[in-house]
Amino acid sequence: MPIIKSKRDLPGVRVRHSKNTSEGATILLETPEQVIIPMQQHMGVPCEPLVKKGDAVLVGQKIGESREYFSVPIHASCSGTVAEIAVYHSPTGSSCKAVVIDTDGQQSLDPSLHRPEIASQQDFIQAVRESGLVGLGGAGFPTFVKFAYKDIDRVHTLVVNGAECEPYITSDYRAFLEDTEHIVEGVRLIRKYLTIDQVYIGIEDNKPAAMEVMEKAFAPEDHVTVVRLKSLYPQGAEKSIAYAAGGVVVEKGKLPADCGVIVANVSTVAFIGKYSRDGIPLISRRVTVDGDCVKQPGNFRVPLGTPIRFLLEQCGVGEEDYAKALMGGPMMGTPLTSVDAPVIKNNNGITLLSEKAARLAEPTACIRCGRCIRVCPMSLMPARLEKAYDRRDMESLEKLCVDLCINCGCCTYTCPAKRHLAQKNQLAKQLVREQSRKKA
Repeated sequence: MPIIKSKRDLPGVRVRHSKNTSEGATILLETPEQVIIPMQQHMGVPCEPLVKKGDAVLVGQKIGESREYFSVPIHASCSGTVAEIAVYHSPTGSSCKAVVIDTDGQQSLDPSLHRPEIASQQDFIQAVRESGLVGLGGAGFPTFVKFAYKDIDRVHTLVVNGAECEPYITSDYRAFLEDTEHIVEGVRLIRKYLTIDQVYIGIEDNKPAAMEVMEKAFAPEDHVTVVRLKSLYPQGAEKSIAYAAGGVVVEKGKLPADCGVIVANVSTVAFIGKYSRDGIPLISRRVTVDGDCVKQPGNFRVPLGTPIRFLLEQCGVGEEDYAKALMGGPMMGTPLTSVDAPVIKNNNGITLLSEKAARLAEPTACIRCGRCIRVCPMSLMPARLEKAYDRRDMESLEKLCVDLCINCGCCTYTCPAKRHLAQKNQLAKQLVREQSRKKA
């Protein structure tokens, strides 16, 4: 199976890769004394706790569920005793219930767990739901919903997203090297039960070892192609990689599946392969800890619900060592108000920045250079969107398609006037949503 080079050029920016942890094997994090497991770690409806204070729980036991469709169950990552059902305030400002578990250090596995029995497409989709899987690249979209697309027969292509274009983060890269067999099995299952014709694995050209491993792993299979992508941020955005790796253009208002393609993060695919063999639901994930002020960066296999403070202690990092902590990477990460927040399903990295790196420059007047337009992967006009938002001009915001903004931050990153364009876009999107709800 040859590696092909993508000839499809996309807008974007070149950022410093800073992949300091790429060659370090994943470290298994020890069990913390307490885990905090939010009942919403996915897009959609939060779960309700199935346990109460004082209950004993086992690893992999289902502790949260919802009757609503757009939701996935939550499982215990550690064995122990439920200390309380608390209210969890997420870094994004939302709130939900959380199951707080005092761990017993035994990590006793729920004996009812077993590998799923899959004999049909419906069995496969149900198994993915029961596993609690969400997109592990950052969005947290319930994976089974993506696979349960109403016209699945129209879907012919799977794009495995291995771009990992955010600086510092290498958790997906380590998945290529350490979870190779699971990736192969995950691709096989998705292709079989969703009747996929062609598979493209998109990997940026700064990860040659990952491409080599995938080329060897899929050598006997002519339906899988490894695509070498340019190292360009935000290459890993869903619509961007659908085009760069699979040649599929996803038009405004449409989902990738509407255009015949499903995009799945490589860690998501690897988990499907693993779950099909051991039946252990999503209770841990690989997390990169790095930044310009981290002395001992690394990738860690972390039980979900682990306080980020505990994780940072394993890297020898104290609160006095950094100015800002981000859940995610420096381009799209969410600032943390407290490192007592837990690691959740779609958290692939913790980035710590020094005061110099975290400081926002004072904006000056727009010089109308057009750089923000040239680098926007969605071909938007960020400077005009900023002016429209400042005027609260709803008609212009809608006409300029602010809803298409993917919050990649390229506009702010490249702006010589240091305008806070990406931030304004998010405020504008929220304003449009609020106005739409009022009209409804």
